[in-house]
Amino acid sequence: MELTVKDSGARLDSFIAASTELSRSAAARLCEEGAVTVNGKVQNKKYAVREGDAIEIQIPEAVPTEAKPENIPLDVVYEDEDIIVINKPSGMVVHPAPGNYEGTLVNALLYHCEGALSGIGGEIRPGIVHRIDKDTSGLLVVAKNDRAHRALAEQLEGHRIVREYHALVTGGFREDSGTVSKWIGRHPVDRKKMAVLPEGASGAKDAVTHYEVLARFGEVSYIKLHLETGRTHQIRVHMASLGHPLLGDEVYGGGKTRFEKAHKNLFDGQALHAKRLSFLHPTRGVRVSYECPLPENFEKALSLLKKEAEK
Repeated sequence: MELTVKDSGARLDSFIAASTELSRSAAARLCEEGAVTVNGKVQNKKYAVREGDAIEIQIPEAVPTEAKPENIPLDVVYEDEDIIVINKPSGMVVHPAPGNYEGTLVNALLYHCEGALSGIGGEIRPGIVHRIDKDTSGLLVVAKNDRAHRALAEQLEGHRIVREYHALVTGGFREDSGTVSKWIGRHPVDRKKMAVLPEGASGAKDAVTHYEVLARFGEVSYIKLHLETGRTHQIRVHMASLGHPLLGDEVYGGGKTRFEKAHKNLFDGQALHAKRLSFLHPTRGVRVSYECPLPENFEKALSLLKKEAEK
């Protein structure tokens, strides 16, 4: 994997974690193992990256292994014998992956549920019906048995699960709402990224995102989004394609706004939160809906934007 630094100052392990699906501890471990080079030289995890640095990461091949239970605190919004709804914090990876086999949501769920999760996702992804990015916070539903998993997967495929996200994005909108319908696939050059591709392109899938402007703050807008489809990085790619990348998004962002530069401590990844989730309960057959508050740093950013707008 190759990365190019656009801004200076971040620690090497922090920059890698913000730019990939690796956790910071996994990034630090790869640095310590000599698997990370900067401009062709091995650097330790505390190296301060500089604009223009070329970083190469040698990620070990995936080794199928059973995920291990870990006693990691979870914010459980709802739980019964069939499902568990979690408010995932930003920075937590959903399931184990190369270079990141510990500290994931799956590890925490295996401990909390004492192994009682659907087996459909396999040993690495037990119970996982859908996922959200490492640096996206918010709600996701997990299946505790195969019957519940199949029912939820059918709803997901049929676009019957309502997923509402809130985000802070760059720039203002003329319209109050809109729909983005653009195909998404792996970026043809930078394989760690996704990109908008021509309809029907090899490997691309149709993707539909609906958005509504909740507030305007000059160079920043606060928006609500609904997903019809669930492609990798869908919201991030679609908003960037409109010229409105998410604040804090180091991968798809087109440069930092004045607000981001003034409040760097508020952005540890993209400002994106899965706020509401609604679906038919897999066994009761009634529609259920769950919500969770915005993370503290998101709320603080909104408060500061409102104060600045009132001046």
